[in-house]
Amino acid sequence: MGRVEGKVVLITGAARGQGRSHAVRLAQEGASVIASDICEEVGSTHYALATGDDLEETRRLVENEGAKIVTARADVRDLRQVEEVVAAGLAEFGHIDVVCANAGIGSLGRAWELSEKQWRDMIDVNLTGAWNTIRAVVPHMIEAGRGGSIIFTNSVAGTLGRPNMAHYAASKHGLVGLMRSLANELAPHFIRVNSIHPGNVDTDMVQNVTGRRLLLPDVEDPTLEEFAEAATALSLMPVPWVESADVSNAVLWLASDEARYVTGATLPVDAGAAIKA
Repeated sequence: MGRVEGKVVLITGAARGQGRSHAVRLAQEGASVIASDICEEVGSTHYALATGDDLEETRRLVENEGAKIVTARADVRDLRQVEEVVAAGLAEFGHIDVVCANAGIGSLGRAWELSEKQWRDMIDVNLTGAWNTIRAVVPHMIEAGRGGSIIFTNSVAGTLGRPNMAHYAASKHGLVGLMRSLANELAPHFIRVNSIHPGNVDTDMVQNVTGRRLLLPDVEDPTLEEFAEAATALSLMPVPWVESADVSNAVLWLASDEARYVTGATLPVDAGAAIKA
């Protein structure tokens, strides 16, 4: 316990899934939390996004751990909204030590058949939203002089291409470039910048009918068991997906002083999916 005691962490996309899991895990280890999410539909995803009630559940779970939390609805595509979240967090806690730029969306389609909205939403949320987040918070981290850790939620798609996910892969490959450039720029301030690259994670982005049919196009209504079998074939280790908690444990390590000299890394949490022959 206490691996991030006294630290303040900003998490975008925190209403459910990986973001909520990160908030709870870091709270368990002593962090205070600033949690934001759009809490409305973007309009181009193949699954429903989180709601205000989901964000309130994140609040409840963090508070149950005895930690303090500030929550806010914010669209990472809008820099001003992100700046307001950062300002609210600073007003409550005085500093921000860890940033989990986690907000992201998914949609599916062949590259030449994607709608303009699908492409723009993907880049705007997954890449520009991440830049907006660091744009809003990094000046305060530098001024505070406390060092810190920035962690981008990436994907196995950030290191290889996947069919029907060109726009998603493009956003995640771009995020690697952003991460590596920031790692160079912020190292003199002892602010570390890394990205985590999960494979399939057991969240709503993966667990839906459209996602199942991507792997099982000839099955009208794939069952969870059929999907699990197909998904297992994507990884080296015989598991269909990892849990959000597995990713959160990696986030915790990168956020803690245990990783004080780790920067510029692309850390896989993918059961070997990225290197499967």
